[in-house]
Amino acid sequence: MESEALQWRKWYGEEKAELSELPRSNKDISLFHRLLLLRALRPDRLPGALTMFVTENLGERYIEQDPFDMELTYKETSARVPVFFVLFPGVNPNPEVERVAAANGETEMNRSYKNISMGQGQEQIALNALAEAGKNGHWIML
Repeated sequence: MESEALQWRKWYGEEKAELSELPRSNKDISLFHRLLLLRALRPDRLPGALTMFVTENLGERYIEQDPFDMELTYKETSARVPVFFVLFPGVNPNPEVERVAAANGETEMNRSYKNISMGQGQEQIALNALAEAGKNGHWIML
């Protein structure tokens, strides 16, 4: 590294070091060794390099995620296999869940589907709804 200090400094300063050409002495190292180098010198650029590594060695299917399909998820559930959603800002599964529920005859009008927004004082209401849903096979969204 000392003998190529200027080239290393240039590489280190690159915005996307994982894509930039390495100094001559390390120009042809494997992607795995490049990961090790990035881990040691530019850990901030490791996520992009790991994506490249997995894509190259395992395939894109391990990086790309299929869009969420509630119909497919529903087919994998049963009265003993509930669905839990981990919510993120800007993501709302309610419309999709309500669509699949309605397609299967579970609606708020026939009281077989309930959507309870959890907040202060809703614990007992939710517990009662869970007990009823478990007993009668209804749907509940908390």
